[in-house]
Amino acid sequence: MTEIERPLRADARRNRERIMAAAGELFARHGREAQMEDIAARAGLGMGTLYRHFPNKQALLIAMVGERFHGMADLARAAEQITDPGDAFEAMLRGYLEAADGDAAFQLALMGSDDLEWERIGRQKAEFAAAVTRVIDRAVASGQVRADLTLADFTVVASGVISTMYFKPGGHRDWRRHLQLVLDGIRGPGGRATTLE
Repeated sequence: MTEIERPLRADARRNRERIMAAAGELFARHGREAQMEDIAARAGLGMGTLYRHFPNKQALLIAMVGERFHGMADLARAAEQITDPGDAFEAMLRGYLEAADGDAAFQLALMGSDDLEWERIGRQKAEFAAAVTRVIDRAVASGQVRADLTLADFTVVASGVISTMYFKPGGHRDWRRHLQLVLDGIRGPGGRATTLE
């Protein structure tokens, strides 16, 4: 059982939540340069407590991404309930990106994924991927998106828009315009055009 899955005592759970919140703030400010010592101080905890939960920065980032993917799977399953396949796809992609907006740790993980131990959050990623694939397949079958759109394309599209978020923090108009352009580029013959804001 992993750190992400193992039940924690109430005090340990509170400490873990404090660490995750502090890490989120510091990753947002400093990116990968955020230091474990600063995270512990921000959380109001000692280094021993921090390292009992997360032996290194990599483990902390993995835990944060794992929690995010769990929430993303719920988001994708909710999109499956939308009747119109094109609306379902757009809601899923937009929701995914809105959740990443302001979460620099998640943005960093998705843009620099080669050095993350993704196998530690394999279950969370697999649940998300399965739900996304079902939404994409339904949108493709209806003609609402391009016939060749795949899960791999979803990942590339999302990462591209996320890079706009990360390199232009606070530039909501920039990433939303980027998203609208992308949506028009992958829309199928039965889809509705997006109006650029």
